[in-house]
Amino acid sequence: MTERRTARRYDLSLPVNIRLPINREPRSHSGHTRDISTRGVYFMTQRDLTPGTEIDFTLTLPAEITRGTEVLVRAHGRVIRVDKRVEEDQDAVGVAAVIERYDIIRGETSPD
Repeated sequence: MTERRTARRYDLSLPVNIRLPINREPRSHSGHTRDISTRGVYFMTQRDLTPGTEIDFTLTLPAEITRGTEVLVRAHGRVIRVDKRVEEDQDAVGVAAVIERYDIIRGETSPD
């Protein structure tokens, strides 16, 4: 199998909130990332998604990773693959999504 990824992937487990903009759902669905790159993300969630679905998601990079303050990443993407899995005795869905655009919002630095 040939590697098709063009961006470096980082194994990071971070909380993620997912919304479906096309459905204009008032609430978000939670999950956690398994890995992320500048072009894509793979996350686990309880919400069953379909390839081709547009998603908005938000995750927070903690200060330990950014070596400063927390960084909020708000992104828009599209689901490209869905894997049904069993994780810790629960049915979970693994979702691979391409990131089409994102905004990075840096937190305030705390005064010392």
